[in-house]
Amino acid sequence: MRPTAELLRLFIAWLALALAACVWESFVILWQIGGGLLFLLLAVDALTLPRRGRITGQRSLPGRFALGVSSQVTLTVTHTVRRTLKLEVFDGIPTAAEAEGLPHQVSIPPGEYAAISYDVSFVRRGQHVFTAAHVLVGSALGLWRRLHFIAGESQTKAYPNYEPVVRFALLAMANRVEQMGIVRRRRMGASLDFHQLRDYQDGDILSRIDWKATSRRSTLVSRDYEETRNQTILLVPDCGRRMRALDGGLSQFDHCLNAMLLIAFIALRQGDEVGVAGFGGVQRWLPPVKGAHSMPKLLNHLYNYEASSEPSDFIEAAERVMTLQKRRALVIMLTNLRSEDGATLAAAASAMQRRHLVLAATLREQELDQKAAAPIDNLHDALQYGALSHYFGERRQLLESLRARKILTVDESAQMLPVALANKYLDVKAGGLL
Repeated sequence: MRPTAELLRLFIAWLALALAACVWESFVILWQIGGGLLFLLLAVDALTLPRRGRITGQRSLPGRFALGVSSQVTLTVTHTVRRTLKLEVFDGIPTAAEAEGLPHQVSIPPGEYAAISYDVSFVRRGQHVFTAAHVLVGSALGLWRRLHFIAGESQTKAYPNYEPVVRFALLAMANRVEQMGIVRRRRMGASLDFHQLRDYQDGDILSRIDWKATSRRSTLVSRDYEETRNQTILLVPDCGRRMRALDGGLSQFDHCLNAMLLIAFIALRQGDEVGVAGFGGVQRWLPPVKGAHSMPKLLNHLYNYEASSEPSDFIEAAERVMTLQKRRALVIMLTNLRSEDGATLAAAASAMQRRHLVLAATLREQELDQKAAAPIDNLHDALQYGALSHYFGERRQLLESLRARKILTVDESAQMLPVALANKYLDVKAGGLL
């Protein structure tokens, strides 16, 4: 039980009477009567405060949260008191969450309830706990307030941002994936398997016409092909300290996870299987899984990955991939390359190339691109531009040396990496490289 501002104002007025009584004796009786009435009023008003258990609540959480994406949480509050209650509600949000619309003030008449909705976004992935909600309820005269705890604890998980995955799914159903920037490549026969015969359609190339079936049916019949399935995609994310740098509000590691989700969704949808092998402080392994129904399993495996404070060892990662993945696969290493990585990454990729097709996907810092494009106004800007040019030159040389060793590469900003990686995967499928 805690006093309100109204009670403090009454108490200050009573103290003013006490000061007046010290000066004028006639105010003594008035001060005594006022004090008695004040304390009687406080006692009676305190009795109107609801007892424990008279206010209850229930929290409704979405099925899952996505990192950096606001989702709505609803807290339903009810009571069994025979008067209208004025409440101030603050839910027990996790420390890694940000909420809008709290604290919330509401009045609930007797026999009714209040549904309080507010938006929550998480700044860190993983498992989180909503603690009991704090409810301050006022007395009938508004002189006292009492703190109640309702709704209890609720556990939830914050996953990587899978909004691009959902968006791709919706666009794919409408055959409009080009709106997202993912380009359907022209397929080559080397990467296709025969699927079925169908009626000829305008635009079919002549080489697809089945002349034997056409002669039997006296109408043009085309052969329909589908891309080779049952291939393996192994995602190898760098979980070292270099991936902890922020880029656009999220860490580079989180951007990599978003790209991994999109490429996994596309690969599973095309009939391929997807596995995960982290390196650089996170030695976790998810054997390849297959089918669109395996997407939740991938999410549950990836949601609590975190970039560690350990260095990235590409040689160790290659040895681990060769030990764990015996079947030929497209190995996608997601990292942020530095000029000093040239020798170790080339050696690691060469070791994996004996069995696998290797793709090095590296993040390019958007902030550095913006600084390089900024106008040069003084000596400091000129020195900064020179240093950036040297850095970009070393980076280009490193990527060119990897391509010379027939290692596939993707070098994109964090925001463009998911789409660029998806396009590269479709190129690999269309070219029959795997």
